[in-house]
Amino acid sequence: MTSRDQLVGELDLHLFAEGTHRRLWELLGPQGAVSGVRFSVWAPNASAVAIVGDWNDWQPEALERVDVKGPTGIWSVVSNRAGSGDCYKFEITTSEGRTIRKADPMARRTERPPSDASVVPAFDEFEWSDDEWMDGRGSTIRGTTPLRVYEVHLGSWRRTVDDWDALAEQVGEHVERLGFTHVELLPVAEHPFGGSWGYQVSGYYAPTARFGEPDGCRRFVDSLHGRGIGVILDWVPAHFPKDDWSLGRFDGTPLYEHPDPQRGEHPDWGTYVFDFGRNEVRNFLVANALYWLDEFHIDGLRVDAVASMLYLDYSRGPGQWTTNEHGGREHLEAIRLLQETNTVVGEEFPDVLMIAEESTAWPKVTRPVSEGGLGFSHKWNLGWMHDTLGYLEHDPVHRRHHHHELTFAQIYAYNERFVLPLSHDEVVHGKGSLLAKIGGDDWQKFAGLRALLAWQWSLPGAPLLFMGGELAPWQEWNDASELPWHLLDHPSHRGVHDLIVEINRRSDSFPALWRRDTDPAGFQWLDAEDSEHSMFSFLRWDDHGAAAMACVANFTPVPRPGYRVGLPWNGEWDVAIDTDAAVWWGSGYRSLDRIVATSDEPWQGQPSSALLDIGPMSMVWLASPLRP
Repeated sequence: MTSRDQLVGELDLHLFAEGTHRRLWELLGPQGAVSGVRFSVWAPNASAVAIVGDWNDWQPEALERVDVKGPTGIWSVVSNRAGSGDCYKFEITTSEGRTIRKADPMARRTERPPSDASVVPAFDEFEWSDDEWMDGRGSTIRGTTPLRVYEVHLGSWRRTVDDWDALAEQVGEHVERLGFTHVELLPVAEHPFGGSWGYQVSGYYAPTARFGEPDGCRRFVDSLHGRGIGVILDWVPAHFPKDDWSLGRFDGTPLYEHPDPQRGEHPDWGTYVFDFGRNEVRNFLVANALYWLDEFHIDGLRVDAVASMLYLDYSRGPGQWTTNEHGGREHLEAIRLLQETNTVVGEEFPDVLMIAEESTAWPKVTRPVSEGGLGFSHKWNLGWMHDTLGYLEHDPVHRRHHHHELTFAQIYAYNERFVLPLSHDEVVHGKGSLLAKIGGDDWQKFAGLRALLAWQWSLPGAPLLFMGGELAPWQEWNDASELPWHLLDHPSHRGVHDLIVEINRRSDSFPALWRRDTDPAGFQWLDAEDSEHSMFSFLRWDDHGAAAMACVANFTPVPRPGYRVGLPWNGEWDVAIDTDAAVWWGSGYRSLDRIVATSDEPWQGQPSSALLDIGPMSMVWLASPLRP
């Protein structure tokens, strides 16, 4: 033991009690001390707490309750024998006299699952080499550089690659070659069950030990930053698993979880739900968001399952939920937690992305908190995803009857700042791969997938693609096996991969495709009503209207020779992308490098027009000459 002033300070305790300690990881959990390692844990309802670990042969070493000017619920001790790499747990005696052993909620390192002890981390300062990236990354949230996201589950990238450094090399090289600006990692915070893909977190402050120690995770981020690639993490503040050694019933009572099962347990996932209204729990979550941004230089958080947090009746029938204090279904404490998180992150890290996976029509998700919004920078447009994939699942002959499924999203495209996701959730659990979903024969499926990708990239909203989408696999994703890399040896699959490389390269060259994603004036329909031919055409405008990209899509297997498209001015319009080009394994139907627009026949509300031969199941991008 040591003196109280070497344990914790009064200001730290005060901030934690009111829920505003922004660097909670420097108060709780293991800390390097002059005479050893200080361990501190919040367990307000325990009658005693001890630390057990490798250095004391797992024999209890008592912690002292730190009560300064009132109860805090924090217990602390300095152990002069503990050191980096030692495994440990807290042994808690409940108010009923039971003894339970728990992993540290604030552990910054863990054993590799299925082992579940906490591990004393190294206390050395990591040396970053990403100053240039960090100085410039704010251009993404400002919209002056594009956002294109490649979603990754590290555990099924390659089964033979299971360490951070090899993953950094392989993932970084692949993503750089494809041309995405960011990777989004399915949760890498420690989780006991790999089949949860990380969405049932047990160690909120510890990168998973499946790939090595925490500095390996830092090296992964540092390496990707060196390639000019940002790193977004999936973050799960909605719920946590019930493992008896983890957060649940931590001191023998509901502590991190809400005590009322109607608010504290999730019926779909068999998990506990955080008590969002409790100061210390709110502090645990807000500080956790800051921890990843600060300690690991993460460039954004994608917040999982936001809808499940917003509604008290989410997945609950009559009699299974209680109203809020105003008689409504809104979860007021969860709303305040999200708003506080986004506010605090915005204050400390104004250059990072905060992305909501929110599946309902909740208003103002990406509006500032000061305007009554939730304060996110972006929201996944799940409605667009379901409508688009639903349209393409129809046999081409029937798509004329579902034309509005592709146009509907433009009605609300500017209500929020959207990401357009083709995510992992849509290629698993019997839903089939993207390729398998698309209606028609095999050739039509490949052609439809290529057209879908060009369609996704051409619309307002940042594109997101789950890993492996560039391989066009026939089978849906399986987290127990690696991606089918061998498919790149086949021209049909390689064509999809190479097309993505090209549309990313072209997107860099034509800011009209992304610079005005939040401005309705940046998008203009040419023809949204040609349901008979399943044809769509529109313009994307650059900042000053001096350049444009005309986008024309044909979602039938019938070529359209002589299709007239309206254009805003005369001159040679370059074919920037033609998804039917033979180089992508398309039919190569009358492929041209450019077309010439004249004012001989105004069309589709435009003063000029040109004739375009558009191939079957394809999309064409036409890049304008500068406005005369």
